[in-house]
Amino acid sequence: MSSMTATVVRTDLPLGPPLRGKVRDCYRFTSPVHGESLLIVSTDRISAFDWVLPTPIPDKGKVLTAISAFWFDLLAHGPRPVAHHLITTDVDAMGLPADIDRGPLRGRTMLVRRADVIPFECVVRGWLAGSGLTEYRRAGTVCGMPLPAGLAPGDRLPTPIFTPATKAASGHDENVPFDTMAAAIGAELAAELRAKSIDVYTRGAEHAAARGIVLADTKFEWGRLPDGSVILVDEVLTPDSSRFWPAADAGQGRVPDSFDKQFVRDWLESSGWDKASPPPELPADIVARTRDKYLEACRLLAGRLP
Repeated sequence: MSSMTATVVRTDLPLGPPLRGKVRDCYRFTSPVHGESLLIVSTDRISAFDWVLPTPIPDKGKVLTAISAFWFDLLAHGPRPVAHHLITTDVDAMGLPADIDRGPLRGRTMLVRRADVIPFECVVRGWLAGSGLTEYRRAGTVCGMPLPAGLAPGDRLPTPIFTPATKAASGHDENVPFDTMAAAIGAELAAELRAKSIDVYTRGAEHAAARGIVLADTKFEWGRLPDGSVILVDEVLTPDSSRFWPAADAGQGRVPDSFDKQFVRDWLESSGWDKASPPPELPADIVARTRDKYLEACRLLAGRLP
């Protein structure tokens, strides 16, 4: 892969106090070109086991931005167009103040429409892995939904299933029954989000399969505009929000390694870190291999590098 570039770990733009997530810095911004918007900067921070690690992954934020922009464009076209929040990724077209250095923002920034985010993660699972596998081994169910007996780790499910989760400000999101989601936001909206999420997962899985990749599961976020319409927000179908596997490794009776931070997780598990104290710095080879995995996912899914 290409040589490593300078990293962006944190931004402090003169646009008011940012909302910092584990990976992204977000700024409420009234663009003279686009009006009330949100500026989302994907940094090179990486998290694992609910900790932000002290070592960034160069170009990771650019990969997340490039993949999301690719999917937003793909999903907006075709027979079932999906409305979304992305306005532009061109920093010169965002209407930013002249004194802001655009260099560190290029390739890693999205200007998006503001929306009221619906407070549920809309998770769709097509293959048996993660917390779903843990529950299946224990009870034969995934998020309370019965599945056929005899499924092996990493097996394809008979049909994709919708398993919502509450959005946690910190720590793990919590899986909840569909009825809990419906009671909180209304049955009609919950059914709409389920249908939209399964549809986007299916379209994403078809595109990925044509490129030799399995989309095992993913999570979406949806928001509502002032007129009540529902749009796709946040990132979409990236290695941070999804499990992507090499198709050749799927269906072998085990959960394949993912196109994401698998090297990081494996190294942390073997490092002796207790997951309760600040995590250690990552070795250079783990950083390089993880970066290459993100770049490979971008090349295969979006057909280009960021």
